[in-house]
Amino acid sequence: MRISSQLESMEGIKKASAIMATDNNKKLLEGVGLLTNEIKMAGPNDLVIAVEAETEELAMKAFSALDNMLAEKPWKETGLVCRTFQSAAAIAPDANLVLISVPGPFAAREAMNALNSGKHVFIFSDGVPIEEEVRLKKFAEKKNLLVMGPDCGTAIINGVGIGFSNVVRRGPIGIVGASGTGMQQVSCLVDEVGVSQAIGTGSRDLTEAVGAITTCMGLRLLDEDPDTIVVVVISKPPAPKIARKVLKLISGMKKPLVVNFLGYPSAEIELAGATPAATLEEAAVKAIALARGEKPKEMLFTQKLGKIRAIVERETESLSSCQKYIRGLFSGGTFCYEAMLILRDLIGKVHSNIPLDRRLELADAHSSRENTCIDMGTGIFTAGRPHPMIDFRFRKERLLKEASDPETAVILLDIVLGHGANPDPAGEIAPAIKQAKEIAMRGGRYLSVVASVCGTCGDPQNLVEQEKKLEEVGVVLMPSNAQAARMAALIATRGKVWRRIK
Repeated sequence: MRISSQLESMEGIKKASAIMATDNNKKLLEGVGLLTNEIKMAGPNDLVIAVEAETEELAMKAFSALDNMLAEKPWKETGLVCRTFQSAAAIAPDANLVLISVPGPFAAREAMNALNSGKHVFIFSDGVPIEEEVRLKKFAEKKNLLVMGPDCGTAIINGVGIGFSNVVRRGPIGIVGASGTGMQQVSCLVDEVGVSQAIGTGSRDLTEAVGAITTCMGLRLLDEDPDTIVVVVISKPPAPKIARKVLKLISGMKKPLVVNFLGYPSAEIELAGATPAATLEEAAVKAIALARGEKPKEMLFTQKLGKIRAIVERETESLSSCQKYIRGLFSGGTFCYEAMLILRDLIGKVHSNIPLDRRLELADAHSSRENTCIDMGTGIFTAGRPHPMIDFRFRKERLLKEASDPETAVILLDIVLGHGANPDPAGEIAPAIKQAKEIAMRGGRYLSVVASVCGTCGDPQNLVEQEKKLEEVGVVLMPSNAQAARMAALIATRGKVWRRIK
């Protein structure tokens, strides 16, 4: 990923990818137009480096720089580096959690080695066959071990963040989540009270095939954890059968629970004795109230409505009559999904590469249509490239493209801080936002940009400093993804959806 990023930053390089030649990766390369006959013949242990350049000379210049890139180490070795699980286990015999980040086809083998050694596993790798996930989780369940993942992006265990994670206080709120960015949002929003544990499950845990094995284990663990007072469970829409299984377990738990199953009926959650939350922010607000022994309150905006109205009026007064649509560009899939749920209720149909309704799936994820929200963390955008929380190149390019569309009224963004994320995301995207606004201005239009920043003041990027950089280029900042989506709807409709929000 580092090499891909460095190559694409070179003059005249349109696309670049450094990736192992697995069958799955070949499909991704084909999707972005980088699959050649030579790559087709490569084996899964071969490293493929593919470049599309403006000229052959520029392509050769990029390849000549490869030796230095391959030799460069992006980290400083401060101790013994282990090449195998066995050697690592030998020097750290008391460690009881193994983080696995290897190509998907090999992740299950490494995870099974760890489980056989009596250790919990966190599998960051994606591309693991679902049959392997089920096998690992059933085996681990019998040994009373957790399998977080595959495709698990986030966890906080005993105060230590794993994967993409934010620096949050220790406290009484426990989280179980099948969504990495969802867990990050909730953990940041409850930072004033603090997090006991945040257990990631992997994105497929609440499918019928997997059966919520890790979710149920995590819930039982937190129900018995003396440091946890309130439990929050988070997921994109689970399989109905599995949701009922989880809710049945929840109905017998001792501790108060807040359930955020995006798009799931609140009535069924209430019947299980839990507190439903329609958004990630609502889940956080209700968890804080329950932890303090208070009655949860409904909240749509943190700021007073008069201030919200003033922002809407300011942002809409210079919009042209042809500017009607919202274009959401998200690094987090759950943020994208949550925004679409909110926007659907306020403005109607939303097109996407991960649509709520398959009839609204974009024919081409690179081209928006009417109201559109894009998850830029999907394979078509990340083949051989860093995740969009790390690398902003694709989002910046897409931002400028959307700004050139005379029908675009609002750009909706998420910015995620924390360990593993870009060291200065606001500094990275702010110049592109400024350029996007200038593009609109040259076309006689005004472009509104609405964003939320998921992070804390303890994060290495510092929340306050990041927000300041965005405000300096005219971004309307909201304290959560849900509030940002509502604000975008108000601006795009010139305030016509006020009654629906209330």
